[in-house]
Amino acid sequence: MDVDPRTGMTILDADTCWELLASADVVRLAVVAAGDLEIFPVNAVVDGHTLVFATGEGTKLAAVTIARDVVLEADGADAARGVAWSVVVKGRAERLERFADIYRAEELPLRSWTTHPKQWFVRVRPARITGRRFVSAAGRGRGRR
Repeated sequence: MDVDPRTGMTILDADTCWELLASADVVRLAVVAAGDLEIFPVNAVVDGHTLVFATGEGTKLAAVTIARDVVLEADGADAARGVAWSVVVKGRAERLERFADIYRAEELPLRSWTTHPKQWFVRVRPARITGRRFVSAAGRGRGRR
């Protein structure tokens, strides 16, 4: 892994990015919906080198069905070590429609934060994945008050 000399951040390789994504409780999904940028928190799970999430009818499903280019972002922190990380996935979303794909998605350890019905599965195939790890401000003893 390389270090960005300008920021001191560690540039993560793809395998590390996938490991970190697998540990994320929630990711943020950015889409274009009706000509406007939208961002949604989603519970997603890593499946191979793709991300899968469930959703119900609405803006999110319409957006990923019509304009399939999406961005997903997740981040986290290890307070004990004073480090934080951020991973960004740019890719194409596809609503799962084949029964075999749906059955496979139903077997994934996908947990929702809400009780709202989520009958559709979406798989995001990445075109690009990038990530950074860095010493957090709190880890330097400069946390905000």
